[in-house]
Amino acid sequence: MKNIMHKIGKISSFLTKYIGVIIIAFSVLAFFWRDGFAWTTKYTSVFLGVAMFGMGLTIRMEDFKVVFSRPKEVVIGFVSQYTIMPLIAWTLCMILKLPTELALGVILVGCCPGGTASNVITYIAGGDVALSVGMTIASTLIAPLMTPLLVYILAGTWVEVSFWAMVISVVKVILIPVLLGILIRTLFGKQIEKISEVLPLISVVSIVMIISGIVAINAEKIVSCGVLVLIVVAIHNLCGMGLGLLAAKIFHIEYSKATAIAIEVGMQNSGLAVSLATANFATSPLATLPGAIFSVWHNISGSVFAGIRRKGLTPGHQAGQIQDVHRDDVHGCWK
Repeated sequence: MKNIMHKIGKISSFLTKYIGVIIIAFSVLAFFWRDGFAWTTKYTSVFLGVAMFGMGLTIRMEDFKVVFSRPKEVVIGFVSQYTIMPLIAWTLCMILKLPTELALGVILVGCCPGGTASNVITYIAGGDVALSVGMTIASTLIAPLMTPLLVYILAGTWVEVSFWAMVISVVKVILIPVLLGILIRTLFGKQIEKISEVLPLISVVSIVMIISGIVAINAEKIVSCGVLVLIVVAIHNLCGMGLGLLAAKIFHIEYSKATAIAIEVGMQNSGLAVSLATANFATSPLATLPGAIFSVWHNISGSVFAGIRRKGLTPGHQAGQIQDVHRDDVHGCWK
């Protein structure tokens, strides 16, 4: 049994590392085989909840120590997350005069917490993985308040936004699954440890299903406006990483931590954006498209950014990073 779990763990690790390629492959498949994936949109919230539950299962109580032991970096990352990305989204919508549905989708992406791929991309970049996990935890747990509030403020000029309905949605698909996962991990830590290698597979499958479904039902719209959305998403993501890195440099954050902050700021939980668009703005189906395309793009751009940042590491930094993230072969890299 242990050997089987180990083999599944290796497959899981491989799929997590190349999730960007996998998402692209399944998106192309969904585009041409729409009937095979369209059904998944009925369970978008379920898939995201499962992914967040998987995240909770990987979180140990000692991981919360990062929030308190590195308050400066976590606060900088947290504040940048909920200011830079929402404001860039709103600015792009205004400058480009995006149609209402697309503007809503872009703003939803911008107002979401840290992305589900940030930890593994930070690891590849040789960044501070513990800090990345800490920032993801902090932004995710506060998302039930910050995400609806920011969407209400920024998207209210385009559509009517129900603040409390969005709060309930985020609590259902983010907060409850994560807290449940943390609770089960706390109560049954030894048992969960035995299956820890396969936990990344939960997230990979869930995210791929969410994106594939959105691509399948929006195939025709992707043809008509996909290039525009991709351009907006690319600018949004790259500006987020660039300004996140700038914020870290302004506050004299050292290299590996600055890398983690830049990646965390630029990579959003776009699955949440898709789920919120589906649950709260059913009359605007095109609002799900920016989230789906962002999920594909930020894995590609994040990997390129990681390669660039890793080249800038000194040999000493590289050795230190390997030692820092050795436990569990990067705890949290399910993301």
